[in-house]
Amino acid sequence: MKHDIIEKRVGLLAVLIALVISVGGLVEIVPLYLSGQVTKPAPGVMPLSALALEGRDIYVREGCYNCHSQMIRPLRGETERYGHYSLAGESVYDHPFQFGSKRTGPDLARVGGRYSDDWQRIHLLNPRDVVPESNMPGFPWLARNKIDARVTPKKLRALRSVGVPYTDQQIAGASAEVAGQTELTALITYLQGLGLASQGWK
Repeated sequence: MKHDIIEKRVGLLAVLIALVISVGGLVEIVPLYLSGQVTKPAPGVMPLSALALEGRDIYVREGCYNCHSQMIRPLRGETERYGHYSLAGESVYDHPFQFGSKRTGPDLARVGGRYSDDWQRIHLLNPRDVVPESNMPGFPWLARNKIDARVTPKKLRALRSVGVPYTDQQIAGASAEVAGQTELTALITYLQGLGLASQGWK
């Protein structure tokens, strides 16, 4: 039988497996690069401010994505709890994006504006002060650590090189925007901006 010929020749089997994976990849991945829904920002989505960008980097550094995803699936249980399902166009400026469905804690794709800055501050310093049953660790050092303002313009320039439309003016003013700010303030700024663009969607 023909499949016996393939199964007994490891080299041929490897070539055919690589061919199938290549074709499958082309069929699944290439159309996404040509789709405006994936490559163009969703309505109202803008690049992060310098302070929010620093907050996003702290979010990634502290491993927040290990417990909180930012991807609401189009399932009734998720959209009723978290809001409009996530669109690829929301993440065109995210490097790296925070997709996933790991939810030890709630999805944060739409958390912006749900709580006050003071609530976020207390929650990040000691979560059990506002959510007694929380198993989230506190991050008190964020209130002590200052943002390194010298690095921020380099981050904006690097992101511009991969397509994030930061202007020369935004890059020039980045250091002044973050100077003297704590990592806690930056992280809160990032969280408070999550999902705001979706509030105008139907």
